[in-house]
Amino acid sequence: MTEKKIITVFGATGRQGGGLARAILAEHGDAAEFAVRAVTRHPDSEPAQELKRLGAEIVRADMDDEASLPAAFEHAYGAFCVTNFWEHLSAEREGVQAEAMARAAAHAGVQHAIWSTLDDTRECVPLDDPRMPTLQGRYKVPHFDGKAEADHHFADAGVPTTFLRTTFFWENLLGAFAPEHGADGALWLTYPMGDSRLSGMASDDVGKTALSVFRLGGSAVAATISIAGEHLKVADMAAALTEAVDRPVRYRPLTADEWRAQGAPGADETGNMFQYYAECEQRFTDARDLDAVRRLNPALQDFSTWLAAHHEALRNAWT
Repeated sequence: MTEKKIITVFGATGRQGGGLARAILAEHGDAAEFAVRAVTRHPDSEPAQELKRLGAEIVRADMDDEASLPAAFEHAYGAFCVTNFWEHLSAEREGVQAEAMARAAAHAGVQHAIWSTLDDTRECVPLDDPRMPTLQGRYKVPHFDGKAEADHHFADAGVPTTFLRTTFFWENLLGAFAPEHGADGALWLTYPMGDSRLSGMASDDVGKTALSVFRLGGSAVAATISIAGEHLKVADMAAALTEAVDRPVRYRPLTADEWRAQGAPGADETGNMFQYYAECEQRFTDARDLDAVRRLNPALQDFSTWLAAHHEALRNAWT
């Protein structure tokens, strides 16, 4: 029996890495080309133990502790590298984490890495553009720009890398961007998107697409692959949600300035993000050819498919 190639998966207990780990572990027989090494800071946690029960190797490592990383990459064929801006809200820290992973991957001789990254918003909205404030000194949307800025660490370290650019996750509707309850009994999506389309996707599809990229091997090295599940106006999302949860969901467009003025934690960051999605819509959606993404991931979910799988969770979350 051919020995499986080890894929080191960062974020294995989260959305993106977890989706990849589950996609690999679901394969059996001749299709099972890879094995999962799940990297976590908390190997005794229930999510980590569940991956272990499914067949993953669990390794404790912390991307903030570079000395802990060599064991995560040892003898690995591939690696899925991802950072979580929302844990600390620092684009600079994301860059340091990415650089540490890139160095460790290079030292271990990893043959194919996937870096989960995002577009550099400053290519569309320059730093001196007054349409939106500059944040953290040199970014328009730090959790986008910081990841894009970190791309070079993998190239500089000589790691054969595919740059996988993601987008807005529909799971945000169950959390940070859930609709608000209105006095009229309706639920309101109050995003600063105007009539522009929002590119969204199911977070699980990041992992499923990443698995296909690993199968491509060397032909995907140095490529930038931008992915989404569907491009939809928020008003159309609201109409689909209304049908899915059998309750009125309406769209109330704000301006980006109105959103930022709410003063909630991260309001500047997310206000700039939505403004970028809206004002750079054509550039962003053109980069995400849905037919091309579906060729990589034939099971790619559109919004209606995702809703069908999550309507009970949405109803429960919004009661």
